[in-house]
Amino acid sequence: MATVLGIGVVAGPFLPGSFLSAAQTGSAAVVTAAAEEVLAPFGEPATPCSVTDARLPEISGMAVSGDTTLVMNDGGDAVTVHLLDASCAVVGERTAAVDPYDPEDMALAADGTVWFADTGDNRLSRETVALIALRPDGTAQVHRLTYPDGPHDAEALLLAPDGTPYLVTKEVLGVSGVYRPTAALDPAATVPMERVAELALSLTGTPGGPVGRAGQLLVTGGAVSQDGALIALRTYTDAYVWPLVGSDVPGALAGAPARVALPESPQGEAVAFAADARSLVVSGEGLPAAVTVLPSTGALSPAAAVGPADAATAVEPGTASGGLSPWTAGVIAALAAGVLVWASGKLRRRH
Repeated sequence: MATVLGIGVVAGPFLPGSFLSAAQTGSAAVVTAAAEEVLAPFGEPATPCSVTDARLPEISGMAVSGDTTLVMNDGGDAVTVHLLDASCAVVGERTAAVDPYDPEDMALAADGTVWFADTGDNRLSRETVALIALRPDGTAQVHRLTYPDGPHDAEALLLAPDGTPYLVTKEVLGVSGVYRPTAALDPAATVPMERVAELALSLTGTPGGPVGRAGQLLVTGGAVSQDGALIALRTYTDAYVWPLVGSDVPGALAGAPARVALPESPQGEAVAFAADARSLVVSGEGLPAAVTVLPSTGALSPAAAVGPADAATAVEPGTASGGLSPWTAGVIAALAAGVLVWASGKLRRRH
């Protein structure tokens, strides 16, 4: 393992690459995201402020409510959401005495409940994962879930307008699974999940993240717009946006996404929609943590191909950096990413 880790570290820089009260019934067919992309309708990114508060060294999830941005850490001994003003200063917090295992993302429900995705599992060893509801009155409930096909590491939560939660896994080969509960969440029972979609990502050529080009394949966060019209998922390097009709998240993900290359960051994990429900807001781990806004410039529209914002780093379809095929590049990138993620999991404190 030490030898493989050494290869990964050396080669990394050069590698290519109200559901609570109504049960869901039936089983949706697995769908796969369309290979095409559509023109990303976002303007030049701007960073109005950066988080410097020592209480937020690992921003992993975020949401926006009016003029307030809600953020959470990856880890900690209690479920806590910090409230930021327009200058990225902490102006309040909401917390409950629930000790999570590995919280990775969050979503804000219409009733003010903050949902934590306690779904991180770098070692693929958890028998259950959890969604933790932190309610406006300060109470919290833990809802346990199981996968139908063994453990997964998941860092993205999509909360559909009807309250249905969807987890999107973080996969080093770029094919993420999308899972939802098969019944209403119940704090007194463990609810099984079903796999309802697959999301196939490919190398984009966008730089950033802690694992080289493999970071272009790893889903690290998700969001649903406040008006329920859009879905966003992000990797360490790029954001993808889909139109959403009703609460049909699997159907939305089967369509062609808009992709936008994100500004390079050491470990970008958080994504949210801004107060206008169209612009994107992103941030990540480490201090200072830039809070970057990508302003919406129009509706989604078809395009034959989309590359990173910097044309100099673009990769032609069907090829990868260094002339390797996408499959070869992806396998090499996955090897490095898998080793580095494994090493990270061993080093991080988890209960």
